[in-house]
Amino acid sequence: MASAPDINPTKAAGAGQNPAAAAPATSAVDPMLPIPYRIQRMRTETQETFTMHLEPVNGAPVMTFAPGQFNMLYVFGVGEVPISISGDPAKHNTLQHTTRTVGTVTRAMGDLKRGAVLGVRGPFGTSWPIGEASGRDVVVVAGGLGLAPLRPALCRLLAEREKYRRLVLLYGARSPEEVLFSAELERWGGKSGFDVCVTVDRATPSWTGHVGVVTTFISRAPFDASTALALVCGPEVMMRFALMELNHRGVSSDRTYLSMERNMKCAVGFCGHCQFGPAFICRDGPIFRFDRVEALFTTPEV
Repeated sequence: MASAPDINPTKAAGAGQNPAAAAPATSAVDPMLPIPYRIQRMRTETQETFTMHLEPVNGAPVMTFAPGQFNMLYVFGVGEVPISISGDPAKHNTLQHTTRTVGTVTRAMGDLKRGAVLGVRGPFGTSWPIGEASGRDVVVVAGGLGLAPLRPALCRLLAEREKYRRLVLLYGARSPEEVLFSAELERWGGKSGFDVCVTVDRATPSWTGHVGVVTTFISRAPFDASTALALVCGPEVMMRFALMELNHRGVSSDRTYLSMERNMKCAVGFCGHCQFGPAFICRDGPIFRFDRVEALFTTPEV
């Protein structure tokens, strides 16, 4: 049996990452106390996915966050769920969260209208190592809703474009109707030095793009694997194959980061629902450097 990896909040964040971003930070004195936010706008992304634009009820500044962090969103009288922040970290007018209606809380959330009030706790968790990407190629691999937690990182990379070499985004969805942020993807694809590949598992007659699982594009994507930094987020089965393909391409596990958002309930490591070996995903993640969790990630039933 493989020995447990060395995981702690500082190491899990990855070398070169801002230590402040690696530790849980909260806008409230009590991290368990929700702060009221009002829905400024609801935007439908796909049939089952929507983005909420939130602003503080009392007119206070919108919380600052690092790309990759998440909040706990509380629908009063229903419950709360962890949702990654999907907005541009440089824009402080609203707080954005993109989610899919998959359970009781998110269904109730999707029924809310403009002006409704939610409780927000956060931000929590570690962040994508944007500072470590300086001077490197960056390859971002996203599957389905996994593009939402990566969107803040992409916004930051593009805002500081001169710091990085080639940027590559490989994004896969199940069908054309389920592609997230399609207008933004089109804009990004037109930028110099930013290669965007969007693919779907099942095409429709009107789809003219790539067809096939996103992981098959890693082998021929235009990046220097010897120095590239990889950011990966999506369903776990997709991430497993993406990590295998990145490794085969030559991207080492200490230059590969993944987001593991599963089973989080309290966000502060108290309840134990998200325990992953010696780590708690809500407290020590959700962003992990792959070499820190590789032994556990490839162990069945962990």
